Amino acid sequence: MTGRYDYIVVGGGSAGATIAARLSEDADISVLLLEAGPTHRHWTVRIPMATIAGLILKARNWAFETVPQKALNGRQGFQPRGKMLGGSSGSNAMIYIRGHRYDYDNWAAMGAEGWDYESVLPYFKKAEHREAGADDYHGQGGPLNVAPLRSPSEINEIFLEAGDQLQLPRNEDFNGAEQEGLGYYEVTQKDGERWSTARAYLDPAEDRSNLTIIPEALVERVLIEDGHAVGVRYRTGKGRKAQSRNVLCDREVILSGGAFGSPQILLLSGIGAADKLAPHGIEQTADVPGVGENLHDHIDIIWGYRSKLKDLMNTGLGGTIRTVRAMFEYRKHRTGMMTTNFAESGGFLYTDRSEPAPDVQLHMVRAIVDDHGRKMHAGGGYSCHVCVLRPKSRGTVELASAEPGDPPLIDPAFLEDERDLDTLLRGAKMLQRLLRAPAFDRVKGKPLYATDSDDDAEIVADIRARADTVYHPVGTCKMGDLDTDPLAVVDPRLRVRGVTGLRVVDASVMPQIVSGNTNAPSIMIGEKAADMIKEDRAEAHRSASLAAE
Repeated sequence: MTGRYDYIVVGGGSAGATIAARLSEDADISVLLLEAGPTHRHWTVRIPMATIAGLILKARNWAFETVPQKALNGRQGFQPRGKMLGGSSGSNAMIYIRGHRYDYDNWAAMGAEGWDYESVLPYFKKAEHREAGADDYHGQGGPLNVAPLRSPSEINEIFLEAGDQLQLPRNEDFNGAEQEGLGYYEVTQKDGERWSTARAYLDPAEDRSNLTIIPEALVERVLIEDGHAVGVRYRTGKGRKAQSRNVLCDREVILSGGAFGSPQILLLSGIGAADKLAPHGIEQTADVPGVGENLHDHIDIIWGYRSKLKDLMNTGLGGTIRTVRAMFEYRKHRTGMMTTNFAESGGFLYTDRSEPAPDVQLHMVRAIVDDHGRKMHAGGGYSCHVCVLRPKSRGTVELASAEPGDPPLIDPAFLEDERDLDTLLRGAKMLQRLLRAPAFDRVKGKPLYATDSDDDAEIVADIRARADTVYHPVGTCKMGDLDTDPLAVVDPRLRVRGVTGLRVVDASVMPQIVSGNTNAPSIMIGEKAADMIKEDRAEAHRSASLAAE
């Protein structure tokens, strides 16, 4: 079957759902959204506490792995990514963080004109409905509900008290005037339920006659004729029941497959460096050497303690009883432990005051989280992440084969730049001082791993043995000035180098990772891109009208 639309959006995640919904607001425009995963309508997505299930189960998770990491003892890291409508906004910890003003001003300085902080702030506000109220930094009335936590654990107040004891500042709004400090995170929830981009953007738009949404549709490649994107080829079904179809567009193809999916699709379409295509028998259609380059991510280490504090997650009998009670409370009131996002508080700190913004982030967790929740510990406890916010290491995404269903080769090159290890070591020692503060004395049990070590070599060994992603890969379709940056894949209007009618709209276009969680920035990118596409369409109409006169 061959169809035809004005716009085809590939990927229904944080950015893709946003842009598909926004474009379809114009009844004169037809939009097709193709998503490789299933629908978001499932209890493991809706209930916040079920986040852990999204990490462990593969039904809505790509569950990628990296290639062996040289600086991490040759370990393969885990790279879970949401595979559903809503993408990773349907499986993440729901933390609403934008990053620091510096990040966006730096994008503009790197060649991403129009992406400075003052230019992107209106799009953050446009997307947002902040329950705590609007102000100079926040909006109300947008699709994305941003709420305070409903039933946070006591461990968060202990964490904040420990910060007071170390004379660390408190911060009530990490997305406001200042980022530095410790405090509670706001979350993308509404009435105690996860509020992914599928809930926020697609559900209100799904009945529009000009929006077609097809889940479980794996895009195989972009169709290109004479240097112009004319459509895509996608596959539905599996095994012998698999069928491939072409679908055409009159205006643009928009890739929103994320930091792994978008470069993979470009390479499968022949867009990239010849040496990345030739081994797989793919003919080059556009020489774009930056595709798959510039991969970077927040490298993270988790430390923690066993504890008998009652409102922590506990795998014992008492914990099971409390969980059952919490299920009833959630069903009746949408409150209690089932509303947790696990990482309820945290903060942004400097380990080096010469940095332009805080250089590490903390996530305080009301559970012992080990190996992405895949390794269980008997009993209860708490843990805390610390990650490097602006890593220097750069890796790649490449094809494993010409088969679209095969996972790509993901190499974040974690800690290969020694400066990242230095920052993570300083951050880990700062976290250690925080966890040793007197406030924790009454709840602290046995430490896990190198949490209590005073030996730098032992801490570094622990980092190399256990550090991994905190789920923020970016940069593989870098945005920049195409005339001066040979690795820029898209221009500041997100148009792909060397191919007309094709854009990339997702976290892969970030030239430099933001100093914080990446979900809200990805949504902002979708909001801003939708306006740019509408502007370009209007300009094309004006030009056509003038030419006809």
